[in-house]
Amino acid sequence: MTVNQKVEGPSTGQRRAALRHALVAAAERAIAREGLAGLRARALAEEVGCAVGAIYNVVTDLNDLVLMANAETLGALKRALDKAAGTNKTVDGLDGAIGGLVQMALAYLDFAAANTLRWRALFDHHMPQGQQVPDWYLKQQQRLFDDVEALLVALHRQGSDRHRALLARSLFSAVHGLVVLGLEEKLQPIPLPVLRDQIRFVVTAIGRGMAPAH
Repeated sequence: MTVNQKVEGPSTGQRRAALRHALVAAAERAIAREGLAGLRARALAEEVGCAVGAIYNVVTDLNDLVLMANAETLGALKRALDKAAGTNKTVDGLDGAIGGLVQMALAYLDFAAANTLRWRALFDHHMPQGQQVPDWYLKQQQRLFDDVEALLVALHRQGSDRHRALLARSLFSAVHGLVVLGLEEKLQPIPLPVLRDQIRFVVTAIGRGMAPAH
């Protein structure tokens, strides 16, 4: 390199992107430690080594940061569900489809049990009054249902895509309710092995109830 050559550093856009990435990662860690209550601007700034005001140069407010951190959680959950579904996602057989749904339901329970505060944040966070959930986040949520809907094709061939989408959400609601009651101990403590058996039983029963009559 000659004396007249300049070494160019990262651009402003690159610096902003790097800071945003660091803040989202720090927000994820804060939520994992303390839940949404642990998300504080000053603590985040100290962790990533920036001024508090610099946070608002890359995100609108802490609400945006929560959405970005929750999107990372949704991505991690999606990968867990994909792994659980495995090759069952494209099966035609009744038993294979039900087996896939059961494995996904159990993977949901395992993820919630292993990442409880991050999982809770997906449901505890509410948009400020007057603001709508952004489309990009809704699309991230929808990805969780894609594999469920694919498995439901084998169980509900006669239904429309819209009807299967509603069934996927109903099935999720049933599983989510069991997980909430089990992990949050709203009614009574449920040991994890018992909860797994209950989820397996309920999802299998629902799946067989959806299956076409022979």
